[in-house]
Amino acid sequence: MSFRDAMFLLAESRERPTHVGSLMLFDRPEGAGPDYLADLHRQLVSGDVDIAPLFRRRATRGLSTLGQWAWTTDDDVDIEYHVRLSALPRPGRIRELLELVSRLHGSLLDRHRPLWEFHLIEGVEGDRFAVYSKIHHAMMDGVRAMRHLEKALSTDPEERDMAPFWAVDPRPGRSSRPVGEKAPAPTGTLGAAREYVGGALRTAGTLAETVGQGLNVGPALVSSLYRGLVEHDLALPFEAPPTMLNVPITGARRFAAQSWPLKRIQRVRERTGTTVNDVMLAMSAGALRHYLEAHDGLPEKPLVAALPVALEDSGSGNALGAILVNLATDEPDPAERLRKIRQSGLAAKENLQGRDPMTIAALSAVVAAPIGLGLVPGTSAINQGFNLIISNVPGPKDPLYWEGAKLDGIYPISVPLDGQALNITVMSYADDMEIGVTGDRRAVPHLQHLLGYLEDALVELEAVADAADPAAD
Repeated sequence: MSFRDAMFLLAESRERPTHVGSLMLFDRPEGAGPDYLADLHRQLVSGDVDIAPLFRRRATRGLSTLGQWAWTTDDDVDIEYHVRLSALPRPGRIRELLELVSRLHGSLLDRHRPLWEFHLIEGVEGDRFAVYSKIHHAMMDGVRAMRHLEKALSTDPEERDMAPFWAVDPRPGRSSRPVGEKAPAPTGTLGAAREYVGGALRTAGTLAETVGQGLNVGPALVSSLYRGLVEHDLALPFEAPPTMLNVPITGARRFAAQSWPLKRIQRVRERTGTTVNDVMLAMSAGALRHYLEAHDGLPEKPLVAALPVALEDSGSGNALGAILVNLATDEPDPAERLRKIRQSGLAAKENLQGRDPMTIAALSAVVAAPIGLGLVPGTSAINQGFNLIISNVPGPKDPLYWEGAKLDGIYPISVPLDGQALNITVMSYADDMEIGVTGDRRAVPHLQHLLGYLEDALVELEAVADAADPAAD
């Protein structure tokens, strides 16, 4: 296991679960009977369903791995433990669904088993059901988890007998293994030791290459610092002001989610000459400004957000860096706030343009260092590299189906950090923009109010768009 993946196991505790998840809402297929979901659950946990190698992985460490975390194959997966059926009490409102998901997301995954769970939830109002899934960050990051879920669905509403999520290989270009094909056998002590030593040598080689690139990386870092001091658009690490969100966290979570029509955001984008990402960041900034003002906690300095960026496409594991963006929350004018956010984002991206991959990785590592720091207990007092993480994940453009059930919405659920108690993740799906907000239950009171503030912020931006191009209609 790479150190980048193992750090999520090394730093995990009851107060800091390090898994990612998703909430999917499905419309029940036309003509589905009252036992539809129970029958589907029985089918999924039957002995005929295969399990892809990734979902047989179990984390282990001992003499065979030289005391380091490594993966071994679990050849006796208890599928009924991992795939569960739950039901909401009547009337099954979204409020009750989000409360259930919040509780589920706060519990640790069992390290004696493969690190994933899949919950079918029936009784959702509007003749719907939900799926909550979670997977440990050591297995894959949130972007790859979403890509995997998308790969396991279909654009064909008539398709049936589909491979379940845990039978689909998440690696690019791979499909599910045929039913009945056996997973690879456990590696064994000598084999595991050999693999670990090989991995250590590869890691040493990577470090040597990084040192060899030092003459290139060093000036890039100095250049970035200089630009941050001279060009105020470029946000730098540890510039973020302390807020009520930047405190120690507990293990309990709150999760809230909502969809917005993508055409509303596109309209703002077109009329203001910005991007969808700019508008999404401005919505988040406006919502955070309203939220902090309501709690008498808006700082004079602007909040800084870390935006994850993909460094490579490995198909599994973790391959993310980050850039920093000034959210201009000190600016009361939404038009000026949007302009400053756009300029800050452009400056961060331009700082990476033209760099070689090693330099880009090094710069991203400097920016993302507080993410690793946030996994260490007791660091919240010094962990002000940024105020929160905001992610934007491009999603599927066409409606998707699972066993004839239409996917009505898909909402990402992420990992709050010690010192960054709130995470906002955005994902596009078909004609909507889906936003999932994950926070520490104690540090972020009334987290669901952020959904209303996001709507308020979008309304403000729509007024800015109308003023920018009043003749467009």
